[in-house]
Amino acid sequence: MANILATLGSSAGALQAIDQLLQVTQNNVANASTPGYAKQSLVLEAMPFDLATGASGGVRAGQVESSRDQYAEQAVRSQTTLLGNAQQNVSSLTSLQSLFDVSGQSGIPYALNNLFQSFSAWAQSPSDTVAQQTVLQQATSVATAFQQTAAGLASVQQNTEQQLQGTVDQINQLVGQLQGDNRQTLQGANGDPAVDAQVNSTLEQLSQYANITALQQSDGTVTVLLNGQTPLLVGSQQYQISYQLAAPANPVYAGHPSAQITAADGTDITAQTTGGQLGALLNIRNTVLPSYLGDASQPGDLNTMAKQFADRVNQLLTPVDNSSGTPVQTGVPIFTYDTTNDTNVAQTLAVDPSVTPDQLTAVDPGPPSVSNGVPLALSAMSNGTDSADQIDGDTYSQFFGGMASSIGNALNNATGQQTVQQTAVAQAQNLRQQTSGVSLDEEATILVQFQRAYDANSRLISVLDQITLDAINILAPGTA
Repeated sequence: MANILATLGSSAGALQAIDQLLQVTQNNVANASTPGYAKQSLVLEAMPFDLATGASGGVRAGQVESSRDQYAEQAVRSQTTLLGNAQQNVSSLTSLQSLFDVSGQSGIPYALNNLFQSFSAWAQSPSDTVAQQTVLQQATSVATAFQQTAAGLASVQQNTEQQLQGTVDQINQLVGQLQGDNRQTLQGANGDPAVDAQVNSTLEQLSQYANITALQQSDGTVTVLLNGQTPLLVGSQQYQISYQLAAPANPVYAGHPSAQITAADGTDITAQTTGGQLGALLNIRNTVLPSYLGDASQPGDLNTMAKQFADRVNQLLTPVDNSSGTPVQTGVPIFTYDTTNDTNVAQTLAVDPSVTPDQLTAVDPGPPSVSNGVPLALSAMSNGTDSADQIDGDTYSQFFGGMASSIGNALNNATGQQTVQQTAVAQAQNLRQQTSGVSLDEEATILVQFQRAYDANSRLISVLDQITLDAINILAPGTA
């Protein structure tokens, strides 16, 4: 009788263990599409079985184990960081490329071509007031084109600064969520698959914004480092980063300040922050845009081009007559700009409104004197045969084309990198899915397998129950 009761207890224990395993399976199926969820497995442990000592054997439920693979998670986060960087570069550089049309149908190249044509037309009719008026109109269009391009770049710069602030805020917000998860863990949620899923989903979101390192601690919390060295989260303590604009102590030019990222202790970590969307935005704001608009260390290519072009046109429009023995400047300059700030030339380039067509002189006093020498020299600027009509060895059109080409090449590289990283992220996610993802086919197989085991144990309990009743009736025949 004792053996029957022990077997009955063993079968009941088996049913309890199988019931827990089916609950784990049900939870896996329910969370198959939950972001950050990793498959859970219940370990079944065999109990001692020895007839000589009365150990009836059976099975009991062990610990629930997660299939989370931290190496696979870090691989996904690393590839996501590279993808976030490429995507941000594509977005930002696309906005910049639209400002540099090299087709000659709009913008600065179009305005320059029209101005050079007006110079040629004026050379054919040196005293024609209409030709002179056209020169002033086309010069105004050139100044407007420079202003519009500079304004477009300034708009991209402002938008980049807003994105930088938003990205820093988003990073701090996501780390704040992880801080809450760590606190739950410290309060007894260590090993909770729901909290674990939240943590890893948040870490993956965070990785697109910056290069992070996540370290699992023995107490179940996660430590998050930015750039592998700057703490963002340790235990229940969050360390927020900050964004600001900062100018150098001794600027060469009165240009725009640079974007700066500082750690919670005030340390400047801008140079180390190169990954993710944050790194891409910093590169656009501190390197790409200043190369055109200028900053504290450089005037910017757009300003350089505007200044040299305006100065050269003004120089040719104001030849010096030495025929009387006393040098006399003839003609008037037409372009004006902010001469106090080399980083503000393109934005302030304009045609002097006080200049009238009849003030434009076509005569180059020489010697020898040439009646249309000034417009001829002005129209020859487009060829760049004179070194004075060049910028670093390039014609004005070539120099502008170099600026456009630089953006185009960077955009092509970023687009290619984006395509590569999209594939790399997909591969990393697939490997993670194979390692720790929920397979509905596998879970269905487990359900069928242990449903049969559950049914078999149920039948065994029914048989043992009937045997027990029969034994009782045999031992106590008068009580039936």
